[in-house]
Amino acid sequence: MDKANATRDHLPIANQQNVNYYKMEKVEVKELLEAGVHFGHLTRKWDPNMAPYIYMERNGIHIINLYKTAAKIEETAEALHKIAASGKKILFVATKKQAKDIVADKAGAVNMPYITERWPGGMLTNFVTIRKAVKKMASIDRMKKDGTFNTLSKKERLQVDRLRAKLEKNLGSISDMTRLPGALFVVDIKREHIAIKEAQKLNIPIFAMVDTNSDPRQVDYLIPSNDDASKSIDKVLSLVTSAIADGLSERKSDKAVKEEGKTSAKKSAKAKVAGDEEE
Repeated sequence: MDKANATRDHLPIANQQNVNYYKMEKVEVKELLEAGVHFGHLTRKWDPNMAPYIYMERNGIHIINLYKTAAKIEETAEALHKIAASGKKILFVATKKQAKDIVADKAGAVNMPYITERWPGGMLTNFVTIRKAVKKMASIDRMKKDGTFNTLSKKERLQVDRLRAKLEKNLGSISDMTRLPGALFVVDIKREHIAIKEAQKLNIPIFAMVDTNSDPRQVDYLIPSNDDASKSIDKVLSLVTSAIADGLSERKSDKAVKEEGKTSAKKSAKAKVAGDEEE
């Protein structure tokens, strides 16, 4: 069994009694082509483990097989849909310039945490300390609300404001992440190698856009793709976050059905009690 299938068996499913297998709309290879997803790195920079996903070489550049990319996107989307439907968070990681704004926009739209500034060492392996820093940010906000902040000297206020700005820049996007994420989605695994290592230590499933210069064995679910061009990153992120959005909608509707069931059960119980009393 390959690593991806092994991980898939352990992925949480929202409703074990009534499993709805998610099937996303077919990924159009033409759209991937137009977004430049097929452009790999220079052939001399390649990682031999990416050979199964390379279609050909052109002008010293490897061309990625987009039919395989499309299949991997669908596989990834199915798994991410399950995680989202289970209520767990997916942490997006992308600190390279051309990916930062796209990831912040796409992940933020589906209410998922993301890191687009420098990866804070121990973000996963020392999560308790990271949470303390996030709580510090919240306590500063409380100080400003209750007026405590105004009792500080000008110098102290300046120091507190600087600390708040620094924390916001590095950790603001994960302030709602109260526990370890259910998965990581990474753009450029060579650049984000520290995040990859931390997730591996904790057995957190890793999803990633993997270019021809990277080792796909580092991740559980790979999407062979151009991780340097913003158009390519935007296209892939749009597809995976759409699957996450569907998973969140499914979770919401499942909750509504359960609440409706509870309400009906309470009404039936009350009606039974009333009937027994009349007798």
